[in-house]
Amino acid sequence: MSSTEIEPPRSENHASAAVAAAGGEHKREYVRSVFEQIAPSYDLLNHLLSFNVDRRWRRQAIAALDWERDPTGTYLDLCAGTMDVSAALARTEGFSGRVVAADFAQSMLRAGAGKAPAGAAWPVVADALRLPLRDSSVAGAIVAFGARNLAGLDAGLREVRRIVVPGGRFVVLEFSTPRSALVRAAYHAYFHGALPIIGGIISGHRTAYEYLPASVAHFPAEEELASRMKDAGFVDVSWRSLTFGIAAIHVGTR
Repeated sequence: MSSTEIEPPRSENHASAAVAAAGGEHKREYVRSVFEQIAPSYDLLNHLLSFNVDRRWRRQAIAALDWERDPTGTYLDLCAGTMDVSAALARTEGFSGRVVAADFAQSMLRAGAGKAPAGAAWPVVADALRLPLRDSSVAGAIVAFGARNLAGLDAGLREVRRIVVPGGRFVVLEFSTPRSALVRAAYHAYFHGALPIIGGIISGHRTAYEYLPASVAHFPAEEELASRMKDAGFVDVSWRSLTFGIAAIHVGTR
């Protein structure tokens, strides 16, 4: 499978982090531009800012994919970024299929080159709302910390349903807002205070890590996301919280 080239981002962002996080016409351009620019420091900041908990979350999401149902199949890693999920799935004992790693920020995919065994993961530069894949062509799909970046969440959910085989699973790993008032207070202090400062200094991008908490604030709560997955045509939709409600895993079946 060959990569699909798309137009590179403009050098200037035409929307603020808060405006882009709220959605609308500027979101796609803003998000793509930001991730193209922060790709070199993305992995370091992911692990540093999450205190390495993100690695465990990804393993749990991969386990929820139920890839054992078809260990030789093709799976989609949507909004693949630097291909952490693709590489982790490809290296899982017993898995002998391949992973299509789709992301519209080419620099992110390049930063992840070499993580997966040769031939096990196929990077594809593509918009999540217009995937270059046939109907019912993948055994399952997973998106880790990318669903909130979609310019159109409902359109993205429908697009994933289109390409997953009947009976295949779709797993969404995403940040959420803790329900506990105490945990939520500490979470907001870190997420809206320390994280943007640290992220901005290390990445060299002033607004990228302002966008992160803003995008989480605009993302649907767990119950609403489950409802929207059902509206998109997924069945047996369930979800569970991770690490005091800081993140959540949603699972739906095509």
